Amino acid sequence: MQTATYIDPKFLETAKWEDNILSFPIQNTSHSLTANSYYFGHPEWARSYLAVVHRDRNFQDRWFAVTGRWQDKVVVDIGCAPGNVYASLRDRVGVPKLLLGVDVSPGGLAIARELGYEPILADAQALPLQSGFADLVVLNAALHHCDDMAKMLSEAARLVRPGGMLVTDQDLQQTMWRNRWIASAIWNLRLPIYRLLKRGGHSTAEEQYWCQATEAHHIPGDGVTAAFFCNILEPMGFTVNLYPHNMSVGAEILQNERGKQSWNIRLAQRLTGRDPHSIEGALVMMCVARRSLVA
Repeated sequence: MQTATYIDPKFLETAKWEDNILSFPIQNTSHSLTANSYYFGHPEWARSYLAVVHRDRNFQDRWFAVTGRWQDKVVVDIGCAPGNVYASLRDRVGVPKLLLGVDVSPGGLAIARELGYEPILADAQALPLQSGFADLVVLNAALHHCDDMAKMLSEAARLVRPGGMLVTDQDLQQTMWRNRWIASAIWNLRLPIYRLLKRGGHSTAEEQYWCQATEAHHIPGDGVTAAFFCNILEPMGFTVNLYPHNMSVGAEILQNERGKQSWNIRLAQRLTGRDPHSIEGALVMMCVARRSLVA
């Protein structure tokens, strides 16, 4: 592994190899970080997550329309475990020049390595990587798993070379609910239903607990906004394009299509006073940001 080309020299003294994974000390010991390490490293839960989550056709079409081919590119997937992004897209995007996967879960990274990732165990809020070396940096459903979303986003953006691209997706849009208290009650009602259906991440009480614990910012009244992305990325030289959507949209997202909410979300939003057809009512937000060629 060509560690010298992308590892920040000031972190080299703390680097070590653990189970063939280049690892750096994790200073943050929050409950959500611990949960992410445990849940995405669980031998059964992680495999189940990999098999079904973020693997649908809409996801594939949307991401391929935005990123195009990955051949001859240096790609960094932050919060990658166990490798869903590349597992879903590899038949379309091809083999990157270098595909780094960063996560806090050793077990999840071991699975990602099977898919072609070069795994790095590190805190996304303090990445041990050089600035400006990546053609493409991706964070799929990752920001809301991190305690400090702003720090994670700025660290990820730092890695992008001039002319390169940063893509985030599937983090809750803060405005999707209007009344936080009613929304919270409705939002929590989904959990016993998911358990009954044995939905991925919810097959048992224990799995559901740890799955929920991984999500530091996945509750009504929390999430991402247009201002969040623009205020961080634009001063760093990025042109920011934002696409609120409902996860039921593919390549047509580039024509600002949002797709349709599921019936239960539409009903819940009506009860909380939010128009489910509005931009503010879209479930999640995709950010596609390109860094200027001029510093």
